[in-house]
Amino acid sequence: MANKFKTVSIDTMIDKHIGKRGTEKREAFENELRIDLLGLAIKRARQERNLTQEQLGDLVGVQKAQISKIENSVKNARFETILKVFDALGAKVNFNVELNNKKLAY
Repeated sequence: MANKFKTVSIDTMIDKHIGKRGTEKREAFENELRIDLLGLAIKRARQERNLTQEQLGDLVGVQKAQISKIENSVKNARFETILKVFDALGAKVNFNVELNNKKLAY
C-alpha cells in the first residue's frame, strides 16, 4: 500500500497556512514566535537557578503571577521588567538589530 501522505518542510507549511516571508501576517507570526522564545528562555534560566516563580518575583519586586505571565506570554510585559528578570537571574542578554537584512553594529 502506497503512502498517502506527502512529506513537506515546515517552511512550506508556514508559507501555505500563514503566508510568505515579508507579508504582514507572516511577520506578525514570526515576531510572536520570537516573543514566546523569550518567555521560554526566562523560564529555563529560572529553573536552572532552582528558583520558584515566587522567589524570582521577590528578587525582581513583582508578584508570582507577573513572572508566570512573562514566562507564558511576554507580549504584555514591560521591557524594563523583562530586563530586571534577566538581571535577577544573572543572565547575560544580547540583542541584535537588523535593518534591510544587515545586522547593525553598535
